[in-house]
Amino acid sequence: MTRNIKPVDIVGLGENAVDLFVVSEHFPFRGSKQPVLETSLQPGGQITTALLTCRRLGLSARYVGKVGDNEDGKLQFKSLLAEGIDLTFCSTVPACPNRKSIILVDRESGDRTILWSRDEHLALKAEELTREVVCSGKALFVDGQDAKTSTIAAEWAREAGIPVVADLDTVSPGIEDLLPFLTHLIAAREFPAKITGQKTPHACLKQLSETYGVPTVGMTLGPEGALLFEGGSFHYSPGFEVLVVDTTGAGDVFHGAFIYGILRGWPCRRTLDFANALAAMNCTALGARGAVRTREEAEALMKSGTRIDNVIYHSSPDSPSRLLSR
Repeated sequence: MTRNIKPVDIVGLGENAVDLFVVSEHFPFRGSKQPVLETSLQPGGQITTALLTCRRLGLSARYVGKVGDNEDGKLQFKSLLAEGIDLTFCSTVPACPNRKSIILVDRESGDRTILWSRDEHLALKAEELTREVVCSGKALFVDGQDAKTSTIAAEWAREAGIPVVADLDTVSPGIEDLLPFLTHLIAAREFPAKITGQKTPHACLKQLSETYGVPTVGMTLGPEGALLFEGGSFHYSPGFEVLVVDTTGAGDVFHGAFIYGILRGWPCRRTLDFANALAAMNCTALGARGAVRTREEAEALMKSGTRIDNVIYHSSPDSPSRLLSR
């Protein structure tokens, strides 16, 4: 049994990464040559960026995962330590590079394409977890990278009455075993259709909730905001209009803000609006953590910002014309 584990608000279990950004005027097409406008090496990663967002909003956070022992791993570790994230249960893997992404950013639109690599020794194994660590927070946040490990952690948390939030973007082996232990799933736009086979956003979310028993199921929609199915009802929150520099990390910041709303007991719509606002502002600078703003700044944008509304997500869930591809 692990001793003297200080309780925290949020425990995050899963991936971190170091990102090498390469900015060009336009996204390169096959066989082309383009000058590089800017490069930047920055810490990022799904779980760790969301935890950093929670910390900047005033929550206490603990990261359970692994870093490599190269310079990238040291950069990631120092960045989390500087934010006050508890790293007691973050281990360094000897003779192993940290997970790394090469992110191609289109200067004109801010859109990005990610190329990534991950050494197999960075995998977090179920036997490396303890129930005491996993359940040391008021909420647990997981991804789908090591699905079996996340499933065991999520099961322990649910048994302890702890909310389990997941960020999923790929239908990988073992993901379906994880879903029944989630209380909140906010997935990337493409994930619900891939796992359900449904064609409309509303049908996808409803089926996900009913098939796997997830009380709250949502999807991020890029600049158009987010759609959520909870308590038998749909909730759509339009995105906010900002000057986009780089969209990297928007979903991760969204998840951190969403967790903050859950732990504050906010209503669904307020939580969605807040998460959209914080995610939008992060797109105004380069990097996954380029512009993680304050609660006050997010609430100011919520009050006076221009929304990017889309009638599709307000429309009837059963309308056959409401296709995900639109």
